[in-house]
Amino acid sequence: MAIFRAQEVRQLSDIELLEQEQKLSLELIQERGKVGAGGATEDPGRIREIRRTIARIKTEQNARRRSA
Repeated sequence: MAIFRAQEVRQLSDIELLEQEQKLSLELIQERGKVGAGGATEDPGRIREIRRTIARIKTEQNARRRSA
């Protein structure tokens, strides 16, 4: 799953934002499951990047709701 920057997030449609948020949330659950089971993730910074990308998406969704 790709990590989006703020400018990339702004270019996505509302439906694409929702889809990406769902995919990233699922990936975050999987990564946290690996860590919770005592395993190590392949990329330790991945969880942080996923969380930040989800936050960017939610911020853009809220901004669009307020302006509509």
